[in-house]
Amino acid sequence: MVAVFIFVLRLLMLLVLLSFFGWAIFTMWRDLKFQTQSLVAAKIPYITILRENDTAENKLTFTQPELHIGRDAACEVQLSDDTVSNQHARLWFRNKQWWIEDLLSTNGTFLNDERLETPTILISGDEIRAGKVLLFIEIQSQT
Repeated sequence: MVAVFIFVLRLLMLLVLLSFFGWAIFTMWRDLKFQTQSLVAAKIPYITILRENDTAENKLTFTQPELHIGRDAACEVQLSDDTVSNQHARLWFRNKQWWIEDLLSTNGTFLNDERLETPTILISGDEIRAGKVLLFIEIQSQT
């Protein structure tokens, strides 16, 4: 009789334990679903790059979260100028802002005529100089 009682208690404990694990997995799944929806809702604003002497038709518009500027064919913004390094600068979107950093380029990266020493926030209307090439930045406002 006591053995049957202990067996039933063990089965009840197993049922409680499995219920707890099921509840925990359901809660994690629901939180992941919520996080995914909130990330999808937080869109990356368009960033447009225009070279100094180019026309409006030649401006480049990007929506991806990271861009590279340089002479390398893998760079999204390719500049065929000898004063530009292969991997000159990096632009990326983080914390709802566009950032820029110099990638240890030979001739430096300048933001509004100031040499970049650390990653810096970009705003619409900024001018980037990579070597001797001047680029104008336009960022879509977030609404």
